[in-house]
Amino acid sequence: MDNPTIKQQTAHTSFDECQAALANVITAPKDNAIIHQLCVRPDFAQRIFPKDVSLSRDRGIEGDGRWLTKPWLKLANGEPDPSIQVCIISQRVMDLCWRNRESNIHPGDLFAVDMDLGEENLPAGTLLSAGSAILEVSDVFNNGCVKWRKRYGTDSYKWINLRQHRHLRLRGILCKIVQDGVICVGDRLKIRI
Repeated sequence: MDNPTIKQQTAHTSFDECQAALANVITAPKDNAIIHQLCVRPDFAQRIFPKDVSLSRDRGIEGDGRWLTKPWLKLANGEPDPSIQVCIISQRVMDLCWRNRESNIHPGDLFAVDMDLGEENLPAGTLLSAGSAILEVSDVFNNGCVKWRKRYGTDSYKWINLRQHRHLRLRGILCKIVQDGVICVGDRLKIRI
């Protein structure tokens, strides 16, 4: 006999489930979110979960080779675009879409926070403090890539990319490092006024 618990853990989130959860996602707190976990990507499909991480305007995230050596967005001169140095995802979206944590890899964002990441709350140019680092919200839209679809399902991929959801930034925000610093698990992400 099939175990429904196992089925639920391995299934992808349906589009209807995503839509039903939208009201909860958009009511996340506006500021001062605790950083419960950090994630660093040394290379493709690799994840490390340190207790702290150093951020540098010139080198990006310490130990994360992806931005410095294999960025998906480059400047005209071929250098990595600093506007994609840091990716932050909504904890509520991650928990909704990343169901099968045994078989599917972590999305790879530096951290997830229970915070409203939408454009109204965090317009491009907003400064955020995280530990001793300062980040600037980028105007580059994070639409989730083919890997998101493969790992977390076509329905959640379509949901985060719906035109009417674009302003909510359901896949998360991209940020540029504007002040070097260290982020530790337990630090808070705060809007700088």
